[in-house]
Amino acid sequence: MKITRTCPFTGNVNTLEINVTQEQLNSWQNGHLLIQDAMPNLSSDEREFIKTGITSEQWENLFGKAED
Repeated sequence: MKITRTCPFTGNVNTLEINVTQEQLNSWQNGHLLIQDAMPNLSSDEREFIKTGITSEQWENLFGKAED
């Protein structure tokens, strides 16, 4: 599914193809499940994008590379 979000820091509008169903999105958006429980198949970067609109590249540019 194509998900489009606006980054709150840059104002950039980004669209990513993410392997998520409408049912998963609804479960999270309606407050029935935490995003990691509604979409366990997604990476943390994909979930972050859905929640905030920040891509992994933007995150790294803004805050630096995440430590492992």
